[in-house]
Amino acid sequence: MPLHIRPANRDDAALILRLITDLAIYEKAEHEVKTDVAGIQASLFGAGSTAHALICERDGQPIGYAVYFFNYSTWLGRHGLYLEDLYISPEQRGGGAGKALLRHLAQLAVSQGCGRFEWAVLDWNQPAIDFYQSFGAKPQDEWTTYRLTGQALRDFAAG
Repeated sequence: MPLHIRPANRDDAALILRLITDLAIYEKAEHEVKTDVAGIQASLFGAGSTAHALICERDGQPIGYAVYFFNYSTWLGRHGLYLEDLYISPEQRGGGAGKALLRHLAQLAVSQGCGRFEWAVLDWNQPAIDFYQSFGAKPQDEWTTYRLTGQALRDFAAG
């Protein structure tokens, strides 16, 4: 069954939100999804948006998505592509859709002159880790991600 990968559009906001929620459930973090359809429409498709989304379809039916944005490496002096989300419906896994989405993004990164294509994976998600390593992706163990959110972010910003 052939796959089709296309850029998402504003009309896909409800679908994207459903897939985001499905991903959050898989990652045991459904309670962290705070957005709604209007939030997806504004953040992905509003004026000045710097994030982008792709929809992966099989036989005209959506089976997954990816959200990405471009970042910048001062050491390389080049942009990079950062994959924020990659999700394929459980019943569709193993059929090449995840690899097709990643290859599509890798091709985009190369065509845009990016020096890197990066993403994060939860340390307990061994199936994803094995999948990424199967095509040559390497973990960056020397880096630890830090995050400010919610009240801690507001407090720090306020000084």
